[in-house]
Amino acid sequence: MRKLTANDLLSLENYDKQRETIKSNLINHKKNRAVSIGEHIVLLFEDFETIKYQVQEMLRIEKIFNEEEIQDEINAYQPLIPEGNNLKATMLIMYSDVNHRKTMLSKLKGIENNIWLTVDNSQKLYAIPDEDLERSNDKKTSAVHFLRFQLDEECIRGFQNSYEIFLGCDHKDYNDSIKIDKLITQSLRKDFL
Repeated sequence: MRKLTANDLLSLENYDKQRETIKSNLINHKKNRAVSIGEHIVLLFEDFETIKYQVQEMLRIEKIFNEEEIQDEINAYQPLIPEGNNLKATMLIMYSDVNHRKTMLSKLKGIENNIWLTVDNSQKLYAIPDEDLERSNDKKTSAVHFLRFQLDEECIRGFQNSYEIFLGCDHKDYNDSIKIDKLITQSLRKDFL
């Protein structure tokens, strides 16, 4: 898979000039990379384009133009780009009411270990959560997690040839699943090229 380098990024000035167009294009790109599991969990599947945008935004916000600091940002986000044999996603747990969210994050401890994918009704493949740092403790889970679905060759072949792909969660306090939309499946297939 393609790695992000400083050469892929625009200067702060050029990015600022093109930002609205880039943002609009990325919003359209992300439409086919987001999957909701039930009402309160969204998986945003990352790829080269989403991470490139995230790095550009961080450089803009932090006004970073020093080569070493740019590389530090790239290094921080690079692990979120799929590597050809996996899917990577940012999982958001969303409840609009602050008090209800607090209660649910407490109830949903460990939910990041209960997110799965199946291809053609095969065995559930559980995501590997938060390899960068622990985001849960013994009292609650975080509202944001980073997941990696590691697929073997057989599973990748199945993913490339099937539209019977499901994502789900089997936590005791949040149990739901969804068949991935055809357009999203087609978009995610590119992560294996």
